[in-house]
Amino acid sequence: MKSDDAIMALGALAQEDRLAAFRLLMMEGSQGLPSGTIAERLDIAPTRMSFHLATLEKAGLLNTRREGRHIHYFVDYQKMRSLLGFLIEDCCGNNPAVCCFPVGVPNQETH
Repeated sequence: MKSDDAIMALGALAQEDRLAAFRLLMMEGSQGLPSGTIAERLDIAPTRMSFHLATLEKAGLLNTRREGRHIHYFVDYQKMRSLLGFLIEDCCGNNPAVCCFPVGVPNQETH
């Protein structure tokens, strides 16, 4: 991943509603959700949610699939992996394994 792509992706995630939508879609997996359902679950106005989803899509973090009248949004997991890899590739003397900890285990330095 190039720096410009990482900056665009991180910038897209650096907003409360977009981060919430991205995290919700992460939980939904490859099926994704229609924008109206996302807006409803997050209690966000549909027009505002559409704007946020478009920002995440433009940053390459989401893909879309049309099903009838609905557009389903889903996470581009390869792009997400690339972003995470970019963030830790030079970690700890080029040993990214040192920076990794299991999901759900809090980072001891933040507590």
